[in-house]
Amino acid sequence: MMTASLQTAIERNQKITQICMRLLARREHSQRELLDKLALRGFKRQEVEPILKEMIAQNWQNDSRFVECYVRQRIADGYGPLRIRYELQQRGIDDVDLDTLADEYVDGWQNQLLSVYERKYDQVKVLSAAEWLKRNRFLYQRGFNAEMIKTLFATLKLKLSQ
Repeated sequence: MMTASLQTAIERNQKITQICMRLLARREHSQRELLDKLALRGFKRQEVEPILKEMIAQNWQNDSRFVECYVRQRIADGYGPLRIRYELQQRGIDDVDLDTLADEYVDGWQNQLLSVYERKYDQVKVLSAAEWLKRNRFLYQRGFNAEMIKTLFATLKLKLSQ
């Protein structure tokens, strides 16, 4: 016969597994995301980690697969490397070769930047200073660095009005 505390521990483990499976059935999650979501539900890290390790061993949770799906989606949504890298770090992922993934999905970050720009803005070549700054700020907030934006504006031959 099981003791009450052992029965409770088994029930908690089953509950943790059910929550993880439900979350992973909807979309890929990083290990940190699962730990954070379970912590919000009142589970302690020490009771979650062994279950999470088992899920990793069974390949139900995989950070590499998460990164691939996440980066593909964020690129499709029009985001650049700075923003994606920051978002991945918030989800517990640090070492990612975003350049290789961008080359694979959109033929590089400059193509991604051009695509984002063309979806948002018209083909006007002469811009007021305010419009120039507005476009710069938009692209920067999307996660593209100043050098990439400068290269894009030079390629498009954009000029400031006098």
